[in-house]
Amino acid sequence: MKKFIIALSALILLYLAYDTARYRLGWYIDLKPDEPVTAFMTTDTQSIYMDRGSGPEPFIVKGVNLGVGIPGEWATDYAVSKETYLRWFAQMQEMGANTVRVYITLHDDFYNAFYEYNTLREENGEEPLWLIHGVWVNDYVQNSHRDAYDKDFLDAFIKDGRTLVDVLHGNKKISLGRGTGSGFYNKDVSRWVIGYILGVEWEDVTVTYTNHKYPDLPPYQGAYLSATEDASAFESMLAQVGDRIIEYESRRYKSQRLVAFSNWPTTDPFLYPEDITTFFMKCAQVDVEHIRAEDAFLAGQFVSYHVYPYYPDYLNYILNPAVMDRTPIWDGKAVISRVETGPGTPIGSVLRQSDFYDETGAANTYLAYLRALRRHHTMPVVISEFGVSTGRGMAQIDRNTGRNQGHMSEQEQGQALVDCWGDITAANCAGGCVFTWQDEWFKRTWNTMHAVNLQRTPYWSDYQTNEQYFGLLSFDPGAEECSAYVDGDLSEWTEEDKLFDTGTRALSMKYDEKFIYLLVYEKGFANGQKTLYIPIDTTPKTGSTYCENFGLRFEDPVDFVLAIDGRDNSRLLVQERYEVLRAMFYHETHDADAYLDPPDADTPLFKPIDLMLQTATPLLTGNWQASTETYETGDLAYGNANPAAPDYDSLADFIFAGDYVELKLPWQLLNFSDPSRMTIHDDYYENYGVDYITIDTMYLGLTDGAAQERTPLYPAALKGWGNTVSYHERLKPSYYILQKLWQ
Repeated sequence: MKKFIIALSALILLYLAYDTARYRLGWYIDLKPDEPVTAFMTTDTQSIYMDRGSGPEPFIVKGVNLGVGIPGEWATDYAVSKETYLRWFAQMQEMGANTVRVYITLHDDFYNAFYEYNTLREENGEEPLWLIHGVWVNDYVQNSHRDAYDKDFLDAFIKDGRTLVDVLHGNKKISLGRGTGSGFYNKDVSRWVIGYILGVEWEDVTVTYTNHKYPDLPPYQGAYLSATEDASAFESMLAQVGDRIIEYESRRYKSQRLVAFSNWPTTDPFLYPEDITTFFMKCAQVDVEHIRAEDAFLAGQFVSYHVYPYYPDYLNYILNPAVMDRTPIWDGKAVISRVETGPGTPIGSVLRQSDFYDETGAANTYLAYLRALRRHHTMPVVISEFGVSTGRGMAQIDRNTGRNQGHMSEQEQGQALVDCWGDITAANCAGGCVFTWQDEWFKRTWNTMHAVNLQRTPYWSDYQTNEQYFGLLSFDPGAEECSAYVDGDLSEWTEEDKLFDTGTRALSMKYDEKFIYLLVYEKGFANGQKTLYIPIDTTPKTGSTYCENFGLRFEDPVDFVLAIDGRDNSRLLVQERYEVLRAMFYHETHDADAYLDPPDADTPLFKPIDLMLQTATPLLTGNWQASTETYETGDLAYGNANPAAPDYDSLADFIFAGDYVELKLPWQLLNFSDPSRMTIHDDYYENYGVDYITIDTMYLGLTDGAAQERTPLYPAALKGWGNTVSYHERLKPSYYILQKLWQ
């Protein structure tokens, strides 16, 4: 018995050692060292090719980026189920996409679903869904004191790449992923993986720091990828990472696939005029032309760029220059009048003035930028991220084509994607990937992140944060339908929703994870023949009993006044003391300190609600001291917001229905920082910034402003939903617009 126990223990230990060595540490013995390496994907200087068994054929990437977020979960929870992935894969291909791109090693549910889906497709004689997989570099490493040769950067980068290779070949176990997914990866999906995109949108300071630290580093020489003599230290690091990953897959699995390195305009290889370089602080270039494929690398490289029409649009400031107080950027005859010398390619060497216009003669700097990339590179160019947001809030404007970052309807999103794809093909790129498949509630945006509790973003849908709404698939509140639809159909409203009813005037309210909904009744309103005002009180700290803008008086102090003044002049105003833009961005908008002379707590002045825009105002005005541009986000849009309606407008805020008005207000517009717990902004001037308080009641009223007496306010009870959210999926109109193009 003792010998049996010893033998059994030895077998268990042997198995555990084998399991650890093979599935966790990646150890292997090459039993077929002479077996030839194969690659079913190849490239030339412009195109990507796929060999399905009868020789290489051109392959255009029609891709969709896939995120990892769903409502109520953080990205690092990797909470998307296998069943959901299967449904999404089918919807992607029904849209006409042939490729899905993911950024990081996911939970094993993704790969199990991908294997099951493609196996069934091939059994039915149908084209599988192809995969481009990324290798992630975490934000902390990029934004810390580390350079790209630090072991936490370089060694981790290579290790994560090797781990991914094992994952894709069904040969890995990950118990606790350090920022990645985990599970037992035992499904070999490698035959559907067309390539890797290594890295992320590089921080320019990391690139520059690395290059300055190692100015004389010899270029990396590998068996599969090497750095040229012109390569910077950072580019040489990329060559080493790519070479080591290709080497590992070639030796262990006898296969190769395409390799690209992530890039974006911030670290593109171009040199721009001095004023543009100075304003944008463009201090780094990453040029994969300095990474050479050796003969042993059969598959080849492609170039990956994330390019959006509005960011940062350096070329717009070449096309539409202002005369600065020193010298003009562009003299009107040459594309560029002055270029700062240094490593990189002058943008004027790859662009002509005519390149700034499309075939119709319209200015199109997005197309011009794609042309510059295509002409510079000697390998296929894939625009691995492009897209626009359907969020109500906006952060940037595309001044040439109107493809903005935010405040675009779901139909406009679809047309913008079609137009971007037209530019991508017109520039002879090898395809692209739409950003992104699904909306993601957990995301943040620079011009609203100060206003919300960043620890609670997955638990509500913030329509003001544009970064959450790039998806073709929407997560709408409610298990099956929203609490209300702003469409003029009053059947969804009940007596329980009423705050008050005088017979000639009434106000109802309800809410969900995305909006506060209001139903206004005013006898004789007649589709906007009268102007109405809704005073709203949320915070007990501040507020005014008088609104001097409209001459209105209230029984209690209010923080907001909603003016319903026809289809084109309705808006939400905020009391000046409670204006978050003033508290957080007064220096940028007025070049002054907001806290030196704060508004009175009971000031009667109500201000428009504005959002910051990321625009290079000095480059447009010629004035380096110009204030930052804003736009009025409190301006309300008229229309039908029901997705089932033929005249659906996702940006519609209100609609008339006889003597009724139906409205929806996004939570953040009312200074809610986390409606899931009903927290709002505290007094900015007591806290020197945004802090939070919790409320359980808000107060609303209704007046036409004609009577002299003070308007009463009525309580509306508020109760958060905590971490338990309800939602349902909905394909946006943009999905079907893109489907018509791609199918």
